[in-house]
Amino acid sequence: MSDVAGTSHQSTRKGLRKNVVAGAIGVLVHWFDWAIYAYLATTIAHIFFPQQDDTAALLSVFAVFAIAFFVRPLGSVLFGHLGDTLGRKRTLSIVIVTMAAGTLLLGLIPSYETIGIWAPILLVVARVIQGIAAGGEFGSAAAFLAEFSPPKRRGFGCSWIEFGSVLGFLLASMVVAGMFVVFTPDQVEGWAWRIPFLMTVPLALVGLYIRMKIEDTPEYQALQELETVSAAPIREVFRSNGKQFLQTVGIEIFMNCTFYVVLVYLITYQEQLVGLPAGQAAVLSAVASLTAIAIIPLSGIASDRFGRKPVLLAAGVLLVLLAYPLFAYMHQGTVVAGFLSTFGLAAILALILGTHASTVAELFPTRTRQSGLSMAYSVAGAFFAGTLPYVNTWLIGVTGNQMVPAFTLIVVGAVGLVTVATIPETRGVNLLHDSDTVSTPAVGSRR
Repeated sequence: MSDVAGTSHQSTRKGLRKNVVAGAIGVLVHWFDWAIYAYLATTIAHIFFPQQDDTAALLSVFAVFAIAFFVRPLGSVLFGHLGDTLGRKRTLSIVIVTMAAGTLLLGLIPSYETIGIWAPILLVVARVIQGIAAGGEFGSAAAFLAEFSPPKRRGFGCSWIEFGSVLGFLLASMVVAGMFVVFTPDQVEGWAWRIPFLMTVPLALVGLYIRMKIEDTPEYQALQELETVSAAPIREVFRSNGKQFLQTVGIEIFMNCTFYVVLVYLITYQEQLVGLPAGQAAVLSAVASLTAIAIIPLSGIASDRFGRKPVLLAAGVLLVLLAYPLFAYMHQGTVVAGFLSTFGLAAILALILGTHASTVAELFPTRTRQSGLSMAYSVAGAFFAGTLPYVNTWLIGVTGNQMVPAFTLIVVGAVGLVTVATIPETRGVNLLHDSDTVSTPAVGSRR
């Protein structure tokens, strides 16, 4: 078992850099698009929804944001099954094509003033397509990069998934900041808002070209040689890997919720509640992205050297202890306060981002890895992270307490600590588990 995987790793090591790009580029494209939507939430509210009070329109935009998360489990089942039965390479290509289709539609939708109720309906359709694609992107990329990375550097290899995601956020913040410099507010609302969405289509086509040139992973090829590819990986996850699935859900709640508060919701929060100008909030978002980009690979390296659990536990402790002080300091409204508080939150997030993908990938056997990762990630996103912008906005309106996001991060940190305490240390484990060497046709048979 180990000989098959080891030989495959040696034969494909020269192409590792190409495979890292192939795994990360789709994540970059996906999060570029999703960040643009979040950063332009106020503009989109004016374009796609009837003129009403600003809070109601903003809540409508975040509701559509959440809807896209609720269809993620559908995409995770679809693409998880394809990845575990047909291979990682094919799934990566299908995912990026689906993503590009949804993005193109969103960038071409006329405004509410032009086509009335069809505008928000088509917006929902576009976000549903993107949500289905998103349901398959992380599991595909995480399984692919984990299986292509050398065991002793797997944390570092998998960290490039989130390097790509945050780079997408950075590019999005730069594009939004640039738009507000080059165009007037009326031009942005009239037509310029479409530019960043349409930009993702050629990026996705480049990603598709790269993904079509790669080979499948060593571990998946080993399953094919051993003739132990699962016939029903979804069912097998819940029969044989239920514990790992729940642990992954917990870790992905920890990651996703922190991610969406810091890199998605924070820019709106700083504009609406801290009172920062839109341009300054966009600059701080770029600060968050740059901070994370710098620390993510280091976090992956640390997890390879010291273990996955120590890094994740440190991040959980820091989040619980520092979330409230950092948000309180942010409300001083100064440039220094905005910079330091944003930097602190982004640094904690980066510790999680650089470690979580390798951790959860190592929990599952190869037979069910993509299905398990995709479904757990989507459940965490759909029922927890995707609703956070809406819930935080609503709770602040109801309670009048502007520190609500800090309290949510404290709860999220606690969830992370409890979950990480239950998992084994997985650093450097063999990704071909014992169950991968034995065919279990009963899992896929009808009874």
